Amino acid sequence: MPSGYGTWDEFCEILTWAQLGLHKHACGLLNVAGYYDPLLAMADRAVAEGFLREENRRLVLMDEDAERLLDRMGSYVSPIGGRWGVAVER
Repeated sequence: MPSGYGTWDEFCEILTWAQLGLHKHACGLLNVAGYYDPLLAMADRAVAEGFLREENRRLVLMDEDAERLLDRMGSYVSPIGGRWGVAVER
């Protein structure tokens, strides 16, 4: 849900742990009224410019609808393999 620095910090920390393979849980954003569109656009730009791997971008789930987001989170399979961000071949 829309938030400020404290929540962003916590979200990014857990997202970093997912990237490192320290956990396999879904990281989701409820994008109310497009609040997180700029953040997601920054992540997409980081992929386009080579600063972020595509599989790491896929760690972030987003939806405008809470029920759909929860469904997606419930069926989530991490694109990251073992520890330290080794990608899973698909």
